[in-house]
Amino acid sequence: MSLKHIGVFLLSAMLALPLAGRAQTRVIELDTKAIAGRFDPAFNFSIGAGRANEGLRADWQQQLAQAKRDAGFKYIRMHGLLSDDMAVYRVDPQGKEQYNFQYVDALYDYLLSIGIKPFVELGFMPSQMASGDKTVFWWRGNVTPPKDYAAWERLIKALAAHFTERYGAQEVASWYFEVWNEPNLDGFWAGSQDDYFKLYRHAARAIKSVGANYKVGGPATAGAAWIPEMIAYCASNAVPLDFVSTHTYGVNQGFLDEYGTTGTVLSKDDDAVSADVIRNRKQIAASAMPDLELHYTEWSSSYTPADPTHDSYHQAAYILQKLKQVGGAAQSMSYWVFTDIFEEAGPRMEAFHGGFGLMNTQGIKKPAYFAYQFLNQLAPTALKNSDTQSFATTDQHGKVQLLLWDYTRTLPEGVNNQQYFIKDLPPRDKGKVDVRMNGLKTGTYTLTISTVGYKRNDAFTAYIGMGSPKQLGKSQVAALASLASGKPDEQRTVRVGASGRFTMQLPVRENDVVLLELSAGKPAARRTVH
Repeated sequence: MSLKHIGVFLLSAMLALPLAGRAQTRVIELDTKAIAGRFDPAFNFSIGAGRANEGLRADWQQQLAQAKRDAGFKYIRMHGLLSDDMAVYRVDPQGKEQYNFQYVDALYDYLLSIGIKPFVELGFMPSQMASGDKTVFWWRGNVTPPKDYAAWERLIKALAAHFTERYGAQEVASWYFEVWNEPNLDGFWAGSQDDYFKLYRHAARAIKSVGANYKVGGPATAGAAWIPEMIAYCASNAVPLDFVSTHTYGVNQGFLDEYGTTGTVLSKDDDAVSADVIRNRKQIAASAMPDLELHYTEWSSSYTPADPTHDSYHQAAYILQKLKQVGGAAQSMSYWVFTDIFEEAGPRMEAFHGGFGLMNTQGIKKPAYFAYQFLNQLAPTALKNSDTQSFATTDQHGKVQLLLWDYTRTLPEGVNNQQYFIKDLPPRDKGKVDVRMNGLKTGTYTLTISTVGYKRNDAFTAYIGMGSPKQLGKSQVAALASLASGKPDEQRTVRVGASGRFTMQLPVRENDVVLLELSAGKPAARRTVH
């Protein structure tokens, strides 16, 4: 190659590099008159919690009330309603069965008082009813079948009758009764699939005997499993089935890892989580019961309560990406869980430990919390929007909202979540988003911008900056909480002219989340909130 040719080659390569590496401008074009329909509320239909007995704690209840206020969750599901620490069942020395629902009443009374309904998980087995002594978790939930299925049916009937007497048939008819948790995993069910179907049949019969319109379903499996089998069993045996439920997580290996020793790796599959949901929806459509509701009663990025993805700023964009991909395939996507007050492996010793929660034990809000808060702030009417990483909504008063994000998987090869997400992880620039809104009325508007991302509503990165102390003092808790308030970054007045068009450019980094709101009228005060 001649020197001339070498020079041309090098010049071409130098010109090509900036083009290849340069972040492209992303365009989101909206028309306020182009209505897509109702904004799907599946995201906050339900939320998870660890176990029923934890719900008797004051700090658990305070955190739930806050999550309800900010995210609007309508139902809550948790393990252990029938476990020994809820004291629902015993056999006295004379061999007589005794039922006690006082702890359950205290919990459910509170839930209903703040406007959250129970998504009732029926499990685990009371030890005096169990056929064996195999348990799961620090709090020893018994996972064996009943030694007498008739006794199991009597307990479920008594429970449903008690709910009816205490809360009224109309209220209980709005609840969901889900039988057991993940019976396809040996750790959660010591019986076979046939044994589970028998357990389900007796529970469904008990519930329907109290209220024919009460909703009962399952199989609440791990890994999106058993849906066709569950429907086929119920259809062929005339067993009631009002909905199907299952779980999925965004890691590829294993299912049950209560102590966080697996070394989880966030899936490379762009369709992780959503592919399971869409496959289940197709299975239902092809079944003997094609109109069944589908409820994902657990989902998250990882199935272990020791995965720092849950604490990281990356999680907010991850949540939004997966919910966008799922679309309307499920009636609910119940994030697992709302709080790190969660004791499957026992009480945790660290302030941030990769727990499932939207909040940590001290109530500090994680970036994931704001994904749900921002979603709940969106208006009820969705706008047509071809962008794959945003939601756009409007309301009857002309407010326009755009919730946009960048989701980028940054996990390096050969590194697991527990090694990577515990670090300070500055994001790369992803260029600008060109927002174009059309169809607005002429006038003055308030523009409000709120963000989540690296060092923005990001208590975990600030915690890492403190040296990741296992225990937090009061001043440290207050400092971290103040950095994760969800308050707007910016609020100002803008003017829309006769064209009805508003445009702006927003800089975006990897895994940023931005909520842009345009509402008629001036703000109460022009200010920037830090």
